[in-house]
Amino acid sequence: MKILITGGAGYIGSTIASALEDRGHTPVILDSLVRGRIEFTRGRIFYQNDIADRAALERIFAEHPDIYACIHCAAYAIVPESTENPYIYYRENVGKSVELFDILRGLGCQRIVFSSSASIYDDVENFEVREDSPLNPRSPYARTKYMIEMVLRDFCAAYGLRGIALRYFNPIGADPQMRSGIHAENPSHVLGKLVDVALGKLPYFTVTGTEYTTRDGTGIRDYIHVWDLARAHVMAVEDFEGAFERAGNPADNYLVINLGSGRGVTVRELVAAFERVYGRPVPQKDMPPRPGDVAGAYANADVAERLLGWRAELPIEQGIADALEWGRRRLEILDFSRKPAGD
Repeated sequence: MKILITGGAGYIGSTIASALEDRGHTPVILDSLVRGRIEFTRGRIFYQNDIADRAALERIFAEHPDIYACIHCAAYAIVPESTENPYIYYRENVGKSVELFDILRGLGCQRIVFSSSASIYDDVENFEVREDSPLNPRSPYARTKYMIEMVLRDFCAAYGLRGIALRYFNPIGADPQMRSGIHAENPSHVLGKLVDVALGKLPYFTVTGTEYTTRDGTGIRDYIHVWDLARAHVMAVEDFEGAFERAGNPADNYLVINLGSGRGVTVRELVAAFERVYGRPVPQKDMPPRPGDVAGAYANADVAERLLGWRAELPIEQGIADALEWGRRRLEILDFSRKPAGD
């Protein structure tokens, strides 16, 4: 199958592209390269265009009329940045997704897998969220994901599209074959920062928030290997119709599926696991929470197993080991002298 991936030159999108290729499928990459990396598109069908560019999408579908589905990953995804500059998040994430969905329906692409976020959930007493848990997105970034889901649900109900929203928390690691990984020069993700401390790029790791009502006071997260996430997206497109049948073919043509490990890990527990894999202590400094930070949660993934046959397989230690290996290799793969395409 040919699968269109928006944001396919990013961290998660490029890993999905590799997982598709490993299963014999052909990814078609659409990425503006504002935040994605040209290196992740090499050897792949690639269009450097905006996701809301109607002419570009018309060209893509004219040249690849056999595209089966779209996996929508393109998004700005840094929580503190979203609180400092919400305009670009609503413009890039919400406004352009509305246009993308409208263009796709006009081109006859009726299957959409949306790479959503479990950050849209509210706090729950035991930190475990299910698909029917209450929602309360508390950063502009999280609210954009929530709004895109609502747009997609309405489009599916009104226009006959079918959508699957995959909600997940914190991806870690890299493609186990080291084809791609975190590509930001200065990563904002927790594991990326730990790797930078280990490699001497940062003097210490900052633990942001130490007074939450968790077992050790630090935030609780669901760290899931990016390869497990990629597999879930592939399984969603491979058995798209089957997932709807097993869900009873809901009238609104829309499915919500959590992806997660099924257990929560605190920030201090992640640091301890990192030190075990790395083999030495990591300097740390406690700091207040950042704007938009919350205590956190982890995802129950029973629905993913029932509808997709998916469950997380790779342990957190492998995510750490792969992140460390990618951290050592990425300067050989990525050219950080290349200027971004611009915001």
